Amino acid sequence: MAPILLNCMGNEHKDYIDESPVHVKNPNLFTMEEDILYHFSLGTKTHNLPEMFGDIKFVCVGGSANRMKSFAQFIHKELALPGNSDDILDICEGTDRYCMYKVGPVLSISHGMGVPSISIMLHELIKLLHHAQCRDVVLFRLGTSGGVGLPAGTVVITDKAVDYSFQAKFEQVVLGKVIIRSTELDEGVSSELLKYSKEIPNLPTVIGNTMCTHDFYEGQGRLDGALCSFSHEEKLEYLRKAYDAGVRNIEMESTVFAAMCKVCGIKAAVICVALLNRFEGDQITSSHDVLVEYQQRPQILVSYFIKKRLGLIA
Repeated sequence: MAPILLNCMGNEHKDYIDESPVHVKNPNLFTMEEDILYHFSLGTKTHNLPEMFGDIKFVCVGGSANRMKSFAQFIHKELALPGNSDDILDICEGTDRYCMYKVGPVLSISHGMGVPSISIMLHELIKLLHHAQCRDVVLFRLGTSGGVGLPAGTVVITDKAVDYSFQAKFEQVVLGKVIIRSTELDEGVSSELLKYSKEIPNLPTVIGNTMCTHDFYEGQGRLDGALCSFSHEEKLEYLRKAYDAGVRNIEMESTVFAAMCKVCGIKAAVICVALLNRFEGDQITSSHDVLVEYQQRPQILVSYFIKKRLGLIA
């Protein structure tokens, strides 16, 4: 069956008019007496969402629950907020699916691994921001990745999130039909991040395309999985094609993140650090301390961006 192409002027945007600051593209939500955000353990009747989240301006998401807790504690100190950063509470403690921490105007949330996990989180996050009447929100995905022709430790700001064929699109199956959505990210936010990266010492940063795959092993051309049906030479040939197509890193969430943010009119960026150069190997061999420092680099850059936007630094 031929795919249906929906771009930013497609049918998803013509069904009805929604003047809310953060857009949801589902008219059914406006007829519901209550909206239960099940995986967040939140709801429109059980919680005063505008009071809890109405001042949110920045949302930072990442795969690991521990990493997003650490980021919440880090941004608490960076913003010089009152109180002890160790006392920040997990808003989603009623569920074991995701963690969520609110730090002033910043929301830090885990999304798990892969497209299915992050897409569930994004549906409920976008609804949460809508119900809370948030305005002018910027979303960031902070993560780790495999570099393509880049040394370990390089931060990659995503230009376009691309699929296995290096196309800037995300395919979503809806009622047995394939819907294709654009995965272009906000150029203004990406350019701003790149500009700020040059003001931070020891933060090597590039802009490039990010390839999103369905898994960590076969989909990324790794030779060390439980299954492998290709040779070392075939792997390198594929990586060279990816590099020539502008791909500079590989991860597993960027396409759906970019697609959903674009459909809902939310400015967004993906910032991932490369843990290794995939041309040189498949396994991550850096020490724990080195990996921790690498993983802090996207957090440092986004923290700098937030402080700039809030006027805390010149």
